[in-house]
Amino acid sequence: MKVVIAGSSGLIGTALVAALRRGGHEVVRLVRRKAAGPDEFAWHPARAQVDKRAFRGADAVVNLCGANIGRRRWTGSFKQELRDSRITPTDVLADMVVTTGVPVLLNASGVHYYGGETSDRVVDETSPSGSGFLATLCRDWESATEPAAESGTRTVLLRSAVVLSRSGGVLGMLQPMYALGLGGRLGNGRQYVPWISMADEIGAILFALTNDTISGPINLTGPAPVTNAEFNRALGRALHRPVPLVIPAVVLRTLAGEMAQEVLLRGPRAIPTALEQAGYQFQHPTLGAALAATVGHPGDGR
Repeated sequence: MKVVIAGSSGLIGTALVAALRRGGHEVVRLVRRKAAGPDEFAWHPARAQVDKRAFRGADAVVNLCGANIGRRRWTGSFKQELRDSRITPTDVLADMVVTTGVPVLLNASGVHYYGGETSDRVVDETSPSGSGFLATLCRDWESATEPAAESGTRTVLLRSAVVLSRSGGVLGMLQPMYALGLGGRLGNGRQYVPWISMADEIGAILFALTNDTISGPINLTGPAPVTNAEFNRALGRALHRPVPLVIPAVVLRTLAGEMAQEVLLRGPRAIPTALEQAGYQFQHPTLGAALAATVGHPGDGR
C-alpha cells in the first residue's frame, strides 16, 4: 500500500511509520516544514495548503494530528489550540481525499468522546457522545470527516485510549515519579482509565487499514477496563515500586483545573466491541500484560 500520514512525528505516528515500512508499504509524510526527502511533502493546514502530489496513487490517508491535551493548563487560548490542531487538518484532509479519490481515510479521535460521566456503565461504539469539553471536541473532530464519508471514502474514526509506550506519553511522565516512590491513586480511584498497549494501537490501525469491512468509529482500547486504583497498583507491580500516595481531587483540580476534572478524575469504561467483532486479536488483552511488555518483566503480566 501507499499510505499518506499526517502527524507522523508524534508518538503514535513514529511507531506507525516504522511498522508500515517494516511491512513493505510505501509511506508518504506530510510535514509542516520544508520537505527534506522524497517521502515528504510540505503542507500548511491553517492556510489549507497541501501538495496534491503526495496523494497520487495513495491507497489510504491516516490523520494523527492533534496537540497534546496534557501539555499545559486548559486556558481559553489553549482549548482553542486543541480544537484548531485537530479540526482544521481534518477539514483539509477530508477535502483532499474527496478531490484526489483516495479510497480510505483513518482519522484520529479519542475515547473521551463518551465523556466521563458514564461512571461504571460500559460504553462501546454504539453509545452516544457524552458532555464536557473533550467529548464536544471529539464529536466536532469526527464531524469534520463527514465530507469524505459522504463521498464514499471508507472512513474510520480511531477513538484512542491512553497509549502505553516505552518511548514516552503517559508512562514517560509517570515512571520517574513511581521510581521515586511517588506513585499514587488519584482522587477516590474509582474513575476508569481507558488504556491500550502501543503494540495493539499500531496493530489495530494496521488491521483497520487492510480490513475493508471496518468503517465508522472503533475504540482503540484494551478489552479489560480498569479503574485508576487498579491502574495504580498494576503500574507499581510492573515497576516493583510502592504506591503509597493518595492525591486528593481538590489538589488535582487546583493544579490542573478543568483538565484534571475531565481526564484525571473521570474516564469512560470503554470496550473495543467493533474491533473484536471484526476479528482483531489483542496482543495484550490485560493491563498487566501490557505493562509487563512495556515497562516490566515478562513474568509480571497477568
